[in-house]
Amino acid sequence: MASKTPSLLIIFSFALLQMTMAADPDILTDFIVPANATQGVDGNFFTFTGLRALFGADPPTTFKVSKVSMAEFPALNGQSVGYAVLQYPAGTTNPPHTHPRSAELLFVIDGTLDVGFVDTTNKLYTQSLQTGDIFVFPKGLVHFQYNADPQNSAVAISAFGSANAGTVSLPNTLFVTGIDDNVLAISFKTDVATIQKLKAGLAPRA
Repeated sequence: MASKTPSLLIIFSFALLQMTMAADPDILTDFIVPANATQGVDGNFFTFTGLRALFGADPPTTFKVSKVSMAEFPALNGQSVGYAVLQYPAGTTNPPHTHPRSAELLFVIDGTLDVGFVDTTNKLYTQSLQTGDIFVFPKGLVHFQYNADPQNSAVAISAFGSANAGTVSLPNTLFVTGIDDNVLAISFKTDVATIQKLKAGLAPRA
């Protein structure tokens, strides 16, 4: 009987190749028209106007993200790009989070930001950014931004190499999703009462 090893090696190698190439899938057309589109598309389909509201508006009082992903802008489907405008009132932070499907290129267009990320060896990389600076957060790594200025706001633009980069917020993922209090208490080497206080502080306001 012929050995099955070569076939298994081929399958395993193919699986590894697919893993290393994980990204938005290539498309076989110039662009993707939504299935519910009843007529042909024109220039309006390729135009996103959702950020107009940012101009001339009062600045937010809490950290705010205005996303431009395929959920908000269907024309991005299949194009492997995404966008976001981030507004940081004085003293606010974008809490530690990850983007599982893309790196993030952050461009500070107003104010200053302290930023950082942690790699898979648990090494922390930090930088203080000025207006005009660009910083890259590698794909899938935990990162954050903080406006340490107690008086002035900051604004940044983020670009992504995916139309659906995804966001996993560590505070919400750990303390708002219903993970058992005992699991979290043991993991963080604290008591259940402390975990419950953290959960209460992060619970959505009614």
